[in-house]
Amino acid sequence: MVLVTSSLHDNISARTINQIYVFGDSLSDVGNMYRATNRNYPPNPPYFQGRYSNGQVWVEYLASKLTLDAKQSANFAFGGAMTGKVSNNGIPGLLGQVENFTKQADVNDNGLYIIWAGANDYIYGIADSTAPVINITQAVESLLKAGAKKILVADLPDLGDLPATKSSASSQSLSAVTKAHNQGLTKSLSQLRQKFDSNSQIIELDVSSLYRDAISNPSKYGFTNVTSACLNQGATCSNPNQFLFWDGIHPTTAAHQIIAEKAFTVLNTQTSQLQLGAV
Repeated sequence: MVLVTSSLHDNISARTINQIYVFGDSLSDVGNMYRATNRNYPPNPPYFQGRYSNGQVWVEYLASKLTLDAKQSANFAFGGAMTGKVSNNGIPGLLGQVENFTKQADVNDNGLYIIWAGANDYIYGIADSTAPVINITQAVESLLKAGAKKILVADLPDLGDLPATKSSASSQSLSAVTKAHNQGLTKSLSQLRQKFDSNSQIIELDVSSLYRDAISNPSKYGFTNVTSACLNQGATCSNPNQFLFWDGIHPTTAAHQIIAEKAFTVLNTQTSQLQLGAV
């Protein structure tokens, strides 16, 4: 069967995913750092209930689109996390998060495993993408070996084109290392796919092109400001839903919603391609 109707197409991921597991940094953290700091950081307000944004973050919107409730979402992401086992500030890095999970929990083969990390490695000064890409690939491989069947891996937006970085001396080098990271990650994940059977899916989420498109065509996404932070020196703009960036680094909840829409579309496309013969 070649054709999938839209209603069936939209429900494929929802039917096959019964839980999401999230590993990464502040872009996906729903309150782990907040609880670890006795609800002091990020400060609420102006940040929303432990999120590094003014509302929910993309993994929450994605879970909702997959018709999953809070009990069907396990989030291990920590604001400030790097890709290694332990980050500079002592919190679990990506590899540490994945290792803690695989040691303590049975891996659900109907779960969706989400990885988005790497930005802090470069923002904290790592100039070469080799180690972060290896770490992310190792995290993916560890989950696959433990029994995960569906892993969504996000690349990085241009780290040299954020409100906090674009006027800095490191802007060009951050842009260059972001490009190298994304290219290296795609190549490495492609090689990893060859090692596992076709029942294991590594799905890439191209956040880089989404940001680029939003910055080039803001009105397409409902934005009027794609260059400045809504939250600036403690003062909040009056129209955050029209801003791409909440602070100097993190997206607004409106932007998170758009990332979730993209992720949901990619999941449906990839999953339907895999299951087309069975539809």
